[in-house]
Amino acid sequence: MKSPKFLLPAAAAGILAITLSACGGGGGTTGGGGGGDAEQGLDGRGPITYVQGKDNSNVVRPLVDKWNAAHPNEKVTFKEQTDQADQQHDDLVQHFQAKDAGYDVVDVDVVWTAEFAAKGWLQPLKDKMAIDTSAMLKPTVESGTYKGTLYAAPQTSDGAILYYRKDLVPNAPKTWDEMMGMCSIAKANNIGCFAGQYSKYEGLTVNASEAINSSGGSVLDKNGKPSLNTSEAKAGLENLAKAYADGNIPKEAITYKEEESRQAFQDGKLLFLRNWPYVYNLAVTEGSSKVKDVLGLAALPGKDGPGASSLGGHNLAVSVYSKNKATALDFLKFMTSAETEKFYATQGSLAPVLGSLYEDKDLVAKLPYLPVLKTSIENAVPRPVTPFYPAVTKAIQENAYSAIKGEKSVETALSDMQKSIESASAGQ
Repeated sequence: MKSPKFLLPAAAAGILAITLSACGGGGGTTGGGGGGDAEQGLDGRGPITYVQGKDNSNVVRPLVDKWNAAHPNEKVTFKEQTDQADQQHDDLVQHFQAKDAGYDVVDVDVVWTAEFAAKGWLQPLKDKMAIDTSAMLKPTVESGTYKGTLYAAPQTSDGAILYYRKDLVPNAPKTWDEMMGMCSIAKANNIGCFAGQYSKYEGLTVNASEAINSSGGSVLDKNGKPSLNTSEAKAGLENLAKAYADGNIPKEAITYKEEESRQAFQDGKLLFLRNWPYVYNLAVTEGSSKVKDVLGLAALPGKDGPGASSLGGHNLAVSVYSKNKATALDFLKFMTSAETEKFYATQGSLAPVLGSLYEDKDLVAKLPYLPVLKTSIENAVPRPVTPFYPAVTKAIQENAYSAIKGEKSVETALSDMQKSIESASAGQ
């Protein structure tokens, strides 16, 4: 899932196959944000441990070395997890449940924030632990917020991009219907029209949520209740099911994850591809790429304009069980500074959370997709924000998969999805 030359953006890492376990028990305060373990260690300084998934692009180690050189009495030890998101999640859960003081600062996928905060495992970033988020893109700040309190500092973000063949489509489609109307061009050239990620894994939650949100619907309403029995949700999921049924989404795409879909596009087998920014670097540098000289970039098409990408990204949180929270907070600020954010972008092509970097001329020259990506992130919608996310994503994947394959009608799939999410939210 990762090229040896390139690390998928942090968001994509969180999108790859989260077969999450059910929420476990925990300690500390729950859903509040004060008292108990959260009041301990606020002035503590000393060595800390930073926990994150596999550092394939060598982003973390240089930063930790830089910190340690400047803070000899508050050195950071980097604990590297695997590159599998489900294993990263379960590792964090196990250590939080054990109230392990050794996991001071942790890297949190945006979809884990609600679960971990509700269980009282994350230090509220307020009062003495507050950070300045004024320069950060609003959706990234919201991704680290639960019930009005910031629990995780935006570190890297992500949004989907529509890749297309400029030699066959001079101007990118602005709406879903316009893109579907261009599928005749694909058929005339004997290639597939459009693909995203439709295998039964976390990527399907992302793609199905994008389809529903881009049609004006939502998986959950503002109160966190499922909201799938609507005409907008039906229109969104129906777009995918109909495109698959009529061949505009190739039949083999039902097995696609990020890499399979990228390879198909780079091999010249697709006219349009929905994927993450990591594709850009590979598509223009790999020798086997057939699209390197004809690669177009645009925001996802929606109902009447830009669609609603699922917001990706990873944030940094301080464990409530840390004994050295003052050091942890300083390290968190260091890891989200403008200088560090620029390093994330240039070293690993990870999307910055600071809006100003998307207008940085030097950065845009190196990463031409940044203006498109900013539009994507600004229009992005988080995947369902709920403490019951593992069960919710499973319900979305199973039912969206059945609807796209035609095993269930779209109405039945959405009704079943609604019931499953209601049961999960009720703790059943």
